[in-house]
Amino acid sequence: MRVIAGSARRLLLSVPEGKDTRPTTDRIKETLFNILQFDLVDQDILDLFAGSGALGIEALSRGAKRAVFCDSGKKALACIEQNIARCHFQEQALVYGGDFHSALRSLEGKDYHFGIVFLDPPYGEDLAKEALRRLVKSSMVGKDTVFVVEAALEEDFSDMEEEGYRILREKLYKTNKHIFLRLQEAV
Repeated sequence: MRVIAGSARRLLLSVPEGKDTRPTTDRIKETLFNILQFDLVDQDILDLFAGSGALGIEALSRGAKRAVFCDSGKKALACIEQNIARCHFQEQALVYGGDFHSALRSLEGKDYHFGIVFLDPPYGEDLAKEALRRLVKSSMVGKDTVFVVEAALEEDFSDMEEEGYRILREKLYKTNKHIFLRLQEAV
């Protein structure tokens, strides 16, 4: 796995050992960032369930201002720190260990307004929906924030419209998909 484009282009990234992390392939990551390319520059990025940190690091490489990485796995956190150092993004990155609830509580009230929020939790556990329900009321996001969820193909996010989101698009791949959401105007 590597950084696809930008200032850290071609740098190799480490992936945590074991089956707890499911790295986004370079091809899928390239497709994702082609979709987001005009939404990245000078934005704060939140990478929830960050795994190796590849999505937040790719965003920093392509011009994002700052990135916050959250993960509960010790191996994942060590890997994120290593990848951030390898790409020389220590000044622009903040890493939170623990579950996403505590990370979001810690971030609330700090100087962040996230332009993009990546959510790539374990499939089938409704953690992305739970995080989206928590974020809909957060001062760290707004109607300009793009939420990107990586999910299994069979996962349905249409119920998130009742929670205050609108689905912008779904990008399907062979084994998974990305769902792009924004807050509804009336939220």
